[in-house]
Amino acid sequence: MSHANVSKGTLELLSPAKLNLFLHITGRRPDGYHNLQTLFQLLNYGDTLRFKVRTDGEVTLTPAIPGVAFEDNLIIKAVRIFQKYTGSTQGVDIELEKRLPMGGGIGGGSSNAATTLVALNYLWQCGLTGTQLQQLGLQLGADVPVFVNAQTAWAEGVGEALQPIEMPQNWFLVVQPDCHVSTQQIFSHKDLTRDSPNIKVAAFLEQGGENACQALVRRLYPQVDEALNWFAEHGHSAKLTGTGACVFTQFATAEEARKVLQCLPKHLPGFVAQGVNQSPLYKLLPGND
Repeated sequence: MSHANVSKGTLELLSPAKLNLFLHITGRRPDGYHNLQTLFQLLNYGDTLRFKVRTDGEVTLTPAIPGVAFEDNLIIKAVRIFQKYTGSTQGVDIELEKRLPMGGGIGGGSSNAATTLVALNYLWQCGLTGTQLQQLGLQLGADVPVFVNAQTAWAEGVGEALQPIEMPQNWFLVVQPDCHVSTQQIFSHKDLTRDSPNIKVAAFLEQGGENACQALVRRLYPQVDEALNWFAEHGHSAKLTGTGACVFTQFATAEEARKVLQCLPKHLPGFVAQGVNQSPLYKLLPGND
């Protein structure tokens, strides 16, 4: 979904979810971040963001998110960082239709921030390159650049060294256990596996890979453990995405995925989505139109 009406200064965009098809943590860096390897799979499902340019420099966001102060929202942080970098004096009204859970490991906040950066660059006609936008995004979070880049990608470093990769457009069932996992808690935990082996793209495509956070998250969050056990008991191989809490399993067809979705216990809400190699933001990036 990508609807633009530039004459009226409006833009409506899908802010997509992502899955980490695997996540290896290969070491801790001197700055406290971790070096990792992962494959970010973009989905055709997510939040919806609507933007309308204002000429008075004001910035609004509706609806307010309970418990999140206006200036603490990643969308507003993205606006501020973009304004500061470009010196733009334009304003914007932003409307967020939220579908992705917070603390789910599917990139909701990071995706919203990336969508905002790309949308403002397009609507305010600032002409920043994709690389500049990714660098701004990295200041907001390690997962923001992949959403700015708008392509399913192999990632290394803290997740910012990206190599676009064409993946089969499989279907995924994503389930949301009723808990919020703190990424910071997991990455700073003494029991986290930090010595995953380095893996090459070809080896992953052939044999797959694990999520180095999964064992620890299962132990600390019984709801995640229960969801993974449910899939195992019903003959499906499921995996944690990012630091969770969401878990997912892969199918060849939408029908198979929806059939399993209908069998899920009531307290395990989920959604079915297809993997995509590009998100709607791709066409809004300079040089990609």
